[in-house]
Amino acid sequence: MSMEFLSATQLSVCYDDAQQARWWRNQLEMVARILISVAVNDAFQHWIYENPTHTRQQRYDKWIELNDRFGTSLVDWTGFETVRAAQWHAILHLFQVPFYYIEYGIAQLGALGLWLQSKESMPAALDNYKKALAFGGSRPLPQLFEAAGLTFDFSEKTIQPLAQTVLSEWQKFTDHQ
Repeated sequence: MSMEFLSATQLSVCYDDAQQARWWRNQLEMVARILISVAVNDAFQHWIYENPTHTRQQRYDKWIELNDRFGTSLVDWTGFETVRAAQWHAILHLFQVPFYYIEYGIAQLGALGLWLQSKESMPAALDNYKKALAFGGSRPLPQLFEAAGLTFDFSEKTIQPLAQTVLSEWQKFTDHQ
């Protein structure tokens, strides 16, 4: 995920301006979708395990509630309410690797943090990225983030500037349509 952002400065080698703008729009929209999906799936898993005696209907209701809470209900589901309530069945992570989905969110937030660094100084961002990669899997995530010059913190204080940058960049590239 980090390399997608760090290498994007070289898109002009392959793409014209309109194609680059389309790539950026798609990339930034995907980031938003991933982070929303991670939030919904993680909250849903926590609720399932914290409420072991829940009913099937409560599960469906909770899924819909969380999708509404995180703003994923942009589609008119009229006539397909049962399909909407059961969408979580298609998420294999919930069945095969519980609580792993959050890793995608953590990786995406790290990638966004490095991208922000690269906007200030690409050489520094690349050095930080290489420092973190040099550890491989030998260190816990907080230490890898620290090596990359990032804070392992997922509070509003950390996420808000990332989200604002994604939105402002998306708007910039949307103007190129």
